[in-house]
Amino acid sequence: MLLACGPALHAQVSLSTVVDLALKNSPKVKMAQADLERATATMRQTKDAYIPNLVAGSGLGYTYGFPVGSPTLFSFTSQGLLFDISQFSYLRATRAGIQASLFSLNDLRQQVEEDAALNYIQLDNDLQQQKVMTDEYGSAQKLGDIVQQRLDAGLDSKMDLTRAKLSGAQVHLKQLHLEGEIAGLRGHLALLTGLPADSIVTDTNSIPGAPAAAAFDAAYAPPAIQAAYANAASKQQQAKGDHHQLYWPQIAFAAQYSRFASFNNYQDYYGNQASVGGEKPFQFNNALVGMQMTWPLFDRVRKAKADISTADAAHATHEADMDRDLAAEGQQKLRRAIDELSARQDVATLDRELAQEQMDAITVQLTAGSGNPNAPAITPKDEQNARIAAGQKSLDLLDADYQLRQAQLDLLRATGGIEAWIRSSNPAARP
Repeated sequence: MLLACGPALHAQVSLSTVVDLALKNSPKVKMAQADLERATATMRQTKDAYIPNLVAGSGLGYTYGFPVGSPTLFSFTSQGLLFDISQFSYLRATRAGIQASLFSLNDLRQQVEEDAALNYIQLDNDLQQQKVMTDEYGSAQKLGDIVQQRLDAGLDSKMDLTRAKLSGAQVHLKQLHLEGEIAGLRGHLALLTGLPADSIVTDTNSIPGAPAAAAFDAAYAPPAIQAAYANAASKQQQAKGDHHQLYWPQIAFAAQYSRFASFNNYQDYYGNQASVGGEKPFQFNNALVGMQMTWPLFDRVRKAKADISTADAAHATHEADMDRDLAAEGQQKLRRAIDELSARQDVATLDRELAQEQMDAITVQLTAGSGNPNAPAITPKDEQNARIAAGQKSLDLLDADYQLRQAQLDLLRATGGIEAWIRSSNPAARP
């Protein structure tokens, strides 16, 4: 029964729940996590160069005449790095790469959080507008009926009726547009969260209040800028390691044990006992332990590679500086936009209050009279016009509220504080 009724159920889902589901299902976040795992594995690979490996092998084969190659039944070989000054720089480069991957992951998480939060807040705003617009359309329908009656009584003209019908048609067009927008927002949230689109109903109480002014003052650079500088640091260490390879030696450890075969007639050609000339007998067990040192004296290829790495590091550093400057400029623009949108919200609030007061005054006059015999009579037509005007002012206020909230979230995203704002919602308000 629950499975059968599931698609028809409509339960409120909180903002934090939508964000958590979006983070869990996001391919971007999963790719960033894979990049972090890759960077961690790269660091392990760099460190493990000092751990000797162990390889087993066998080279069985029949030979005729003078034996060719080594008569190896089986062998064990071990190799490892003992000293390479470049390896220290490469290790620091991988650590910086891990930091860059971490910052990139945080940046992508915040992108997903902002996307989910903005769509959720817009859906909640549109659902509120839908309620207001339903009342406004009802008033427009009543206005059309009243004007039609007045036209029949000879009190209004055909033009008045056309205006009334136009007002209703305009409201109906807005309703259709809003319904399409709501469907699109629910569809997008369904893709983000994996929830059925028709079941997504917002919980206004789960949306935190307006961020405090202090929330916009970032104490640290946003994750995207931190990732850029960490990537530049990684490339700088890579270039340093490539330059060290031009002058410093590399020392490696090597060990091998081999068991030779007896059916290849090696003992017949090399002898299995001491000869007159002092040759040693053929040995079936053979081992080797030693070190190998290479010291570059002249290598133009390595020099060119080091120059390429240096250029890449310089490019990454300048790119990080450019991103930092662009981010600072964007934050300044967003702060100015928030001040302007906040003033617009104040104007919209006063407009809505004024329209509501005018509608209340008209309703009172329609019921009890104005008390002034010389004042023009208030008609039901005036009341419906006032209700339509008040509804439009309410829609304007809701639109101003959303635009201000959008700018605030954009600035929180730019300063790295959006996650803290989302988690600041009241836990008691979550379903």
